[in-house]
Amino acid sequence: MTIVATVSDVSLWRGKTDILTSVNWQVEEGQHWVVIGPNGAGKTTLIDLLAGRLYPSRGTVEILGETLGRTEIAEIRQRVGYTSPALSAQIPSDERVLRAVLTASYGMTATWRETYEAKDFSRAKSLTQMFEVDHLEERRFGTLSQGEKHRVMVARALMIDPEMLILDEPASALDLGGRELLLQGLAELAAVPSSPVMVMVTHHLEQIPRGFTHAMIMKDGKIFAAGEIAQVLTSENLSEVFGLPLQVGSADGRWWARSPHMS
Repeated sequence: MTIVATVSDVSLWRGKTDILTSVNWQVEEGQHWVVIGPNGAGKTTLIDLLAGRLYPSRGTVEILGETLGRTEIAEIRQRVGYTSPALSAQIPSDERVLRAVLTASYGMTATWRETYEAKDFSRAKSLTQMFEVDHLEERRFGTLSQGEKHRVMVARALMIDPEMLILDEPASALDLGGRELLLQGLAELAAVPSSPVMVMVTHHLEQIPRGFTHAMIMKDGKIFAAGEIAQVLTSENLSEVFGLPLQVGSADGRWWARSPHMS
């Protein structure tokens, strides 16, 4: 199996605050990971390292055969699709949706003087269709609902035909309909044999798309458990990490968690 990314003995701190401590992790071709854990567990920090957005204080991060800090960061970012609430906030509110998707080709968040070929427009349109936002292509980004923005941002992350796709809370703040449309698109992507490796952070098991193969639970800046999704997302693991009794299960490829003491 081809190794896509390796995190070796990585720690990261800011001042006297430890954010990640001695993290070791390996992502392989064909895998789709979900990363969960309490607030402040280090989830976003870890995947920002994987996306080449941060550098470790100690240890080594290898991404697609390149070592972070020893290669041009632009080389990594052209091969890794990325979306997060912070990146979404950088898209100008008056940018047209189709242009917002296209600008990812240049690693930009706004239209400037770049030019695009017919194949670029074709790819952008196929991605907006996949995530059911093709009818919004001429709308201004700032007029979209949160669900529409999230789906546009995932389409945008795929514009570069990435080898790895990093998704930081792509379903946050979505209503039920918006969430299901987004998860449907991600599940369809996961089902394609040639799809990129995906790594997604979420706070809710209900937001894990069908087809995700592996899971990591983080706590206090460390990996609590990692491996095949059914072995990691257990009632015992989640109860210990979140500090309350939880029942965890799955049906038809979708996951759920609830407290048995709540009516």
